[in-house]
Amino acid sequence: MFKIFIIEDDRGLVMLLQDYLHKFGYETQAVHDFEAVRAEFESFAPHLVLLDVNLPKFDGYYWCRQIRGLSTCPILFISAREGKMDQVMALENGADDYITKPFDYEIALAKIKSHLRRAYGSYAGGGTERSLTVAGLMLDVERLVLSRGNAKIDLSHTEAKILDELMQKAGTVVTRDRLLEKIWDDQAFVDDNTLNVYVTRVRKKLAALDIADGLQTVRGQGYRLCENWEEA
Repeated sequence: MFKIFIIEDDRGLVMLLQDYLHKFGYETQAVHDFEAVRAEFESFAPHLVLLDVNLPKFDGYYWCRQIRGLSTCPILFISAREGKMDQVMALENGADDYITKPFDYEIALAKIKSHLRRAYGSYAGGGTERSLTVAGLMLDVERLVLSRGNAKIDLSHTEAKILDELMQKAGTVVTRDRLLEKIWDDQAFVDDNTLNVYVTRVRKKLAALDIADGLQTVRGQGYRLCENWEEA
């Protein structure tokens, strides 16, 4: 049974979400103390998080960063804030998706199922160990870890999928359409700006391993992962 942690201060919405998710066999827990979200997350150990932006004490972006320090589980924002920058900030702080209120429960459920499949189900690798290595850079696809020498860094599921595609085709151009196809299914929509955010996050992860300019933009085509690293 998948466990879903709900970080939302609208108790009416929390009850509606829990009732709906319980019908489909999910176990849920809503946050009780908005000053102890991290501790409650660790105690419940959920498979997925639903997170609002506007919360008491600290906003959702803060708690998203805190959770990302503990886990790579899917994090889906559910917020009434519809601005593009709100969505960009959510992704930059570690979220995997963003749903605006009011929302259709069936669409929200489809997104939840999609992210759970990608993280733990048929799209997650079937439990087999798989890794890729390019010029000393190693991607552990299942454990969501990128390493170079003794240095390691954790990845989100989406970052790992982007690097998986780029490393499989290192030295050649991977189109933007191919990356979108790789990381999203037909139940989700993502615009060019959202992909830009994820590519920026991948570049930051490479930079953390002293790889600068390793991921090149090929104007009008897509991206190419170089095999000769230029160290930062």
